[in-house]
Amino acid sequence: MARYKHYDYNQTKMIPLRFADQIQPGSFEYTLSHVVDHDLDMSLFESRYRNDYNGAPAYDPAILLKIVLFAYSRGITSSRKIAQVQVKGVKAL
Repeated sequence: MARYKHYDYNQTKMIPLRFADQIQPGSFEYTLSHVVDHDLDMSLFESRYRNDYNGAPAYDPAILLKIVLFAYSRGITSSRKIAQVQVKGVKAL
């Protein structure tokens, strides 16, 4: 079974905001998160990770997909630009 870096939408560390409180039902962000979490079959990614016994945990592909799809929806298609925006924060989008 693949290992992923632990994340928690209810976290209160490092960021004084909870993700679950920031997106409102009916918004694009909420729909995107819901579709990726509940409607897409992510098992293709699961089978490709081979870090069960060695290597660092990977980022969850669902989170990465959400970032890429959200950036694309805002017209940001460059991976470098996506990384710059992620460092500055979502408000930059």
